[in-house]
Amino acid sequence: MTEITGHTRVWAILADPIHHVKTPQALNALMRKRGVDGVLIPIHVGADDLSGLVSGLRTMRNLGGLIVTVPHKTAMVALCDEVSPAARAIGAVNTVRREADGRLVGEMLDGAGFVAGLRQAGIEPKGRSAYLAGAGGAANAIAFALAEAGVSRLTVANRTRSKCEDLAQRLAEAYPGFAVEIGSPDPSGHEIVVNATSLGLRENDPLPLDADRLTPDQIVAEIIMQPETTALLAAAKERGCRTHPGGPMLACQLELMADFTEMRP
Repeated sequence: MTEITGHTRVWAILADPIHHVKTPQALNALMRKRGVDGVLIPIHVGADDLSGLVSGLRTMRNLGGLIVTVPHKTAMVALCDEVSPAARAIGAVNTVRREADGRLVGEMLDGAGFVAGLRQAGIEPKGRSAYLAGAGGAANAIAFALAEAGVSRLTVANRTRSKCEDLAQRLAEAYPGFAVEIGSPDPSGHEIVVNATSLGLRENDPLPLDADRLTPDQIVAEIIMQPETTALLAAAKERGCRTHPGGPMLACQLELMADFTEMRP
């Protein structure tokens, strides 16, 4: 695509806040590489306005699909006409395809992207214990993906305990016998520590866990992409931990997002 015309198809990413997103740059570059006459645009929308926006977007006949990120992944499930069994179990959607008749079909790719990013960096989750901060949309996807990848046990910690209990129950149903516990802000005793909350996007955010309990033998991973070094990763580095930024999770799911939303010439 050399310019936007009346033939150009449109994709959008929905977020609040929106300034940190890296997906438009990445997927627009991928579309150029594929020779797609299309563009992905950022849309800043709050939770209260999400339903109305999605209702309007589904009427756009040149809309290819949506990428959905913080804080809308969980709410997006109910706004789709159809979601995959995996996304239904996870309870969140981050990629949506618009069918020709206006129907919206959702999928969740965060978990697959996160685990692929770990493995690309030489971090194999199988057989390792994992601590997960968060129980929202991305955290749910990562929890299921870590269980699928074969972690030895998983501890989930979140300010709202009921969300942890709900996630633990769904994991137990999907993976009978899988060891999952509800934890505290203390991440000690785990080999892989993951922040799957939005804490770290804003400069004055509190840490998502008790970083004072981190030890040099732990791997600390983020899902936040901007800033690349969050306050948690900086604290982990100070304590001698190996760190893993949020960028690889997106990089490893770009092709999956493009294929699902039919970004093709």
